[in-house]
Amino acid sequence: MLAAVGDAEALLAEVEATTPDVVVTDIRMPPDHTVEGLRAAVRIRELRPEIGVVVLSQYVERNYATQLLTSSAERVGYLLKDRVAQVEEFLDALERVHAGGAAIDPEVVRQLLIRTTHADPLTRLTPRERTVLEALAEGHTNAAIGEKLHISLSAVEKNLNAIFDKLGLSRTTGYSRRVLAVLRYLES
Repeated sequence: MLAAVGDAEALLAEVEATTPDVVVTDIRMPPDHTVEGLRAAVRIRELRPEIGVVVLSQYVERNYATQLLTSSAERVGYLLKDRVAQVEEFLDALERVHAGGAAIDPEVVRQLLIRTTHADPLTRLTPRERTVLEALAEGHTNAAIGEKLHISLSAVEKNLNAIFDKLGLSRTTGYSRRVLAVLRYLES
């Protein structure tokens, strides 16, 4: 089922009526063109976490991205509109979100990482570990990270274990260390 709507209220009504697999929405929607689309996306995530949500934005908006991405790290995406023109990448992102993963534009990840380093727990990571964590934050699997970085699967796993240790996630039970690592990455 494919549907197009004109505002956030209509989006929420359509989601309720049709239960789509994935919703693609702009952050800014009528009538005010402020954060209506984001609010609708967050609401969809609260009410129907089984529905994937991909938010499109013209610019990286730290507060909005953080709000959406910290609500849940599953079935969520934040993409910049200029990259949506690359159809293959857009379709890959939709597939990842539909499959339960995340799709975060690398520029969004980079912008969310820009902070002073004095309070940043990620400063303890090596450059390779940081690159692995960035790929993880983009929603890639271990195999895809290895392929992207041209390293073996065991090297990916070794780097992830080091990341978990350095971020204090080695003894975490009841939570996904991968998700917690990405959230720390996005928060820093």
